[in-house]
Amino acid sequence: MSKGTFTNGHPPRAIGLVGATLINLNGVIGAGIFALPALLYAGTGSLAPLIVLAFALPVAATVAIYAKLSTLFDQSGGPELYVERAFGPFAGFQVGFFVLSQNLAARAANFHVLVAYLAAIFPVFDPAPVRLAIILALIAVFTGLAISGTRRSIGALWVGTALKLGPILLICLTGFAMNGLPDQYVLPEFSEVEAIALLLAYAYSGAALSAISAGETKDPKRNVGRSIYLTIALIAVFYALVQWAYIAIDPQDVNMDRPLASAGEAVLGQTGIVLISIAAIFSTGTNQLSYFVSMPRLIFAMSTRRLLPPVLSKVSPRFQTPAYAIALYGAIVAVLALTNTFATLAKFVVALETIAGLLVISALVMLWRRDEGGIAMTMRWYWALIIPFAGAFGIWLLMQAPASAIIPTLVVIAVGGALFLIAARRNVQNDR
Repeated sequence: MSKGTFTNGHPPRAIGLVGATLINLNGVIGAGIFALPALLYAGTGSLAPLIVLAFALPVAATVAIYAKLSTLFDQSGGPELYVERAFGPFAGFQVGFFVLSQNLAARAANFHVLVAYLAAIFPVFDPAPVRLAIILALIAVFTGLAISGTRRSIGALWVGTALKLGPILLICLTGFAMNGLPDQYVLPEFSEVEAIALLLAYAYSGAALSAISAGETKDPKRNVGRSIYLTIALIAVFYALVQWAYIAIDPQDVNMDRPLASAGEAVLGQTGIVLISIAAIFSTGTNQLSYFVSMPRLIFAMSTRRLLPPVLSKVSPRFQTPAYAIALYGAIVAVLALTNTFATLAKFVVALETIAGLLVISALVMLWRRDEGGIAMTMRWYWALIIPFAGAFGIWLLMQAPASAIIPTLVVIAVGGALFLIAARRNVQNDR
C-alpha cells in the first residue's frame, strides 16, 4: 500500500502480533506496578509471587472470552462490536459508551499522575498553573503522535516499553545478585482478601485492549487472540519476578506510595531512586499512549456503524489514521483533566466496565447458540467451564462496587440510552 492511500476509507492494517502485544502490555502496566509489591507483600507475605501467578487464571478465563470472540471479526470495536452483533445496536452502543466513559476518566486522572512524577524530578513543574499547562501540552503531544501514524505510535511504544521495563528489571536483577533468593518465610495475613483481589484485578486490567483496534491489525482473527494470551503470560511472569525481587531486597523504611523506589534505593542508592522515577514516567506515559492508539478506534468503529456522527469515521489521507476520532478523544480527556470531572467519574465507572465485561461473556454464549461464523465447531468442552467461571468472577467484581455507585451508574446508562435514541433518529432522518 503506497503512502497516502487506504482501502475504502479505512486505515491500513499496520499492527502486527508484536504491536498488538505491545498495546496490551502497555495497557496493563501503568502506574500501579510501582505500588503493587508492598501492598501485596503486606497482605499475603511470602506467598505474594504465587498469588500473582495464581490470579492470572481467573483473569485468563475472562480475557479468553475476548480472544475467542476476536476470531469471528476483522473490524475494530472489540466489546462494543461483540455485544452489538449478539444483542443489537442499542446494547452495543451502551457497551461502547461504558468503555469510553471509564477510559476517558482514567486517562484524565493518569495525566495528573504523570505530571506528579515529573514534578518529583523537576520541581519547576510543581505549581498548579504549570501542572495544568504541562497536562495540556502532554495531551496535545499524545494526540498528535496518535494522529501522525499508527506505525509511529507503535515505534514510540517500543521505546517507552524499554525505558520503563529496563530500570525495573535492572533493580530486580541487582537485588537478586546482592541478596540472593528470598530465604525467609513471612506468614500471610489475608485480613483483606477482597481488597487484594480487587488490587490484582486492576493490575491485570487492559490485557484485551488490542481487540478494540482489530480493524488495523494484520490477520486480526489470528493475531488479536494470540496477543491477548501472550500478554497474560508475560504480565504474570513479570509481576511475579518483581514481587519476588522486592521480597529478596526487603527494603527498610518503605515509602508505601513508592515501594519500588525504596527497593531501588536499597540496592543502588540515589541512582536507584532516579531509575525508578524515570521508569514511572515512561510507564505512565506508554500506558497513556496505548489507549490513545486503541480507544479512538472504538469511536471510529461506532461511527462506521452509524452509532456516532459520520465525521468521526473520516480517515486522514496523509496519515491514514482516524484523525477526527483521535482529536475528539484528546479533547474530551483535556476537558476532564482540566475541570477535575474525572474524580467524580472514577468513583463509579469501574462498575460500568464490569457490566460491559459481563455483556461480552453473554455475547459469546449468544453467538455460540447461533453458530455465528461456524463458531460452534470450535467450542470445545472446556468452554462450558470457562464461561461460567468468568461470569462468576465478573459478578463478584460487580458486587464489590460501593452502594453509592448504583444511582450514578444508572444515570450513565440513561444518558447512553438517550444518546443512542438521538443517533437513531438522526439516521432515520438521513435515510429519508
